[in-house]
Amino acid sequence: MFVAPKNADSLLVEAQSEALYLKLIEQINKDFNLANEGIDFPLSISPDEIKIQLHEKIYRMIQYKFAEYLNLLYIIDVSESEIKKLDGSDLVVLAEQVSFLILKREWQKVWFRNYYK
Repeated sequence: MFVAPKNADSLLVEAQSEALYLKLIEQINKDFNLANEGIDFPLSISPDEIKIQLHEKIYRMIQYKFAEYLNLLYIIDVSESEIKKLDGSDLVVLAEQVSFLILKREWQKVWFRNYYK
């Protein structure tokens, strides 16, 4: 049964323990490319590094490419209600929270695809 992780660290640990970490990276790369926001994480990227780079990418998109940021959230299918719950007063914190929501949604896709194959 799918249980949503509480934070990015536990999500990435779970992805590794279920041997789905590479699939998660592939899914992130695929969805970002679908949104024309090329991000090309190498499959060798560490969990810490993916968190940092994803956070930086989302932070820059919120600041400089807001329409593309919204399109990305739509393509990834991040829950609109969860986004609306976030406090946008601190962009660094907001970008970190959105990064986690993106990771969580991408993890759901990978987990379900693997579980029901």
